[in-house]
Amino acid sequence: MGINSSTNYVLHATSNEFYWEGDGQLSLKTFANGHAHYKTSKGFFAVDESRYLLLNEGPYTISIEDKNVVESFCIFFKSGFAEQVSRSLEDSPDALLSDPYKRRRSIGFFEKTYQESLLLTSQLQKLKTSIPFYQDDLLWKEEQFHKIMQTILHIHNDTLREVHSLKALRFTTREELYRRIHTAHDYIRSFYTQQIQLEDIAQIACLSPNHLLRNYSNIFGKSPHQHIMELRVSKAIQLLSNLDDNITDISFKIGYNNPVSFSKMFKQHVGLSPLAFRKKVILDKK
Repeated sequence: MGINSSTNYVLHATSNEFYWEGDGQLSLKTFANGHAHYKTSKGFFAVDESRYLLLNEGPYTISIEDKNVVESFCIFFKSGFAEQVSRSLEDSPDALLSDPYKRRRSIGFFEKTYQESLLLTSQLQKLKTSIPFYQDDLLWKEEQFHKIMQTILHIHNDTLREVHSLKALRFTTREELYRRIHTAHDYIRSFYTQQIQLEDIAQIACLSPNHLLRNYSNIFGKSPHQHIMELRVSKAIQLLSNLDDNITDISFKIGYNNPVSFSKMFKQHVGLSPLAFRKKVILDKK
């Protein structure tokens, strides 16, 4: 890995234990069969198969520690490529004809995890499954990079519309607030299995606790605590369904010091105790 700013390329690998730190170019990160943790100057990010991470050029660290072999599929874009594609979508035909190679100001994507769109998922899957057959076909690969970047730019424009919906006088204020709230959101996704406090989340986002609470709910329709509970329940359902861990182990894995507290939380949200839920899973599998 690292900056190879003169070319677009794909990194496809598998590992259950990995660590790297350094400078990278603009990149899109996806993972399957597990998750990876990233840290940048902007915050912490947990990436699993339900989301992807977009990172601008700059320093970051990645770590993978999983009992499963995790598959990574990451795309790295050459310097200026996003701006080139953006200009082709936004400038007039006359401008593109008169100066086809004019450089634009750096876009500065929102560094956060994104829910994969159907189109982007389809494009990434096509690239992943087809690239072994087109490994030496540079033209085919460049066409795929252009198509994927067009989709990323459309998603970026959708994100800008979200920013415009925030209540602030200036766009720059709304944009910075949006970035900070998403820093909090990704921090929660990274550390929801630990005992994190509102003050911890607010400090990471560089916001006062009350300011964080108001705007977090406005953007996500839930409070930080509700988001943590949602993630814990989802993880607990996954672990209970796999039948690999006992309920005490699951309690610790999702952030509870004892199974009683876990059982109360789970029954409140699911309507069944963890034990009753597991029995139902076993019956359904018969």
